[in-house]
Amino acid sequence: MNIGKVIGLAIKTGVGAPMREVSQVEAIEGAGLAGDVPPKPHRGVTLLASGHWSQVCRELSAELPWHIRRANVLIDCHELGGLIGRTIRLGEVELEILGETKPCGMMDDQHAGLRAALVPDCRAGVHGRILRAGTIRVGDNVMALDGFRAGEAVALPARA
Repeated sequence: MNIGKVIGLAIKTGVGAPMREVSQVEAIEGAGLAGDVPPKPHRGVTLLASGHWSQVCRELSAELPWHIRRANVLIDCHELGGLIGRTIRLGEVELEILGETKPCGMMDDQHAGLRAALVPDCRAGVHGRILRAGTIRVGDNVMALDGFRAGEAVALPARA
């Protein structure tokens, strides 16, 4: 099932340091992204839905760059929470989506009220473990590889 497209990639330049947007990145099996701060063992890559990010920005009445959320991948879709427990492919890379990414206190350092705005409905995104290494590029398709049932409403593409 087609989930959407990768529309943004970013890596952390250091702990607490600004994110750097990139057009492609190498994913390392069982680890994280090349050039990124080493992730916690269960959180190799973090993903954010463009639809949820737009909703958060509207609620805050602010135009905020997506990468202040400190996620690695921005996907052009409405939401990602329905992917928890499933395997997806981003370009060459396969990820097992392990859980919801909980917003930390650093979010309010980025913008007042951001942490609270990210809490409902898995708006802060999801995180996953890299099962198959490779390159992720802006423009890559994002596909669900397993676990979908007919009629299940999961991660539909964002509506303009």
